[in-house]
Amino acid sequence: MEEIIAIDRELFLLLNGMGSPSFDLFWITITDKSVNICVYLLLITYFLKKTNLKSFLILLIFTVLLVLITDQFTNLFKYGFQRLRPCYEPSLKGLVRLVKPNCGGSFGYFSGHASNSFALAVFFSLILKDRFTKIPLILISLASTVAYSRIYIGVHYPLDIISGIIFGGLVGYVTYLTWLKISLRKIY
Repeated sequence: MEEIIAIDRELFLLLNGMGSPSFDLFWITITDKSVNICVYLLLITYFLKKTNLKSFLILLIFTVLLVLITDQFTNLFKYGFQRLRPCYEPSLKGLVRLVKPNCGGSFGYFSGHASNSFALAVFFSLILKDRFTKIPLILISLASTVAYSRIYIGVHYPLDIISGIIFGGLVGYVTYLTWLKISLRKIY
């Protein structure tokens, strides 16, 4: 396990160190939760206009539950594992390129941004894939960019991100399967 953590730290330092001040504003913007909120509010608004009220409310409830589940489990893991974020790790002092003035909470395993982004991306991609074939690529690309932004700004290790992606993807998939069983008809 120590070898994996050592590789994780080295990969973090490599990726984080590749940053450039000329790109910082882009990554700070991407990592802001309001980007994801805007994208998914647009999708939810689409469903509001294209479906009946019952179908819309079911989708809205599933979306809220999905975010709550990923948030709560992420926090459970963070406090269970208590792995310091790279920006708080004493052995990395002076080596981390911290782009934001605030590093966030002390613990970082695993990334809530990666988990939430991928849960939402997988859930909505599966719902919309037949109607809008490019939506999965767009949503997964956005989620990947958000996930990487956490390394870029200096607040998560790659393993935090990979674990968040896997967990979020699984939650998104299971939520979709459950939504599919409950929904009486397709909602687009």
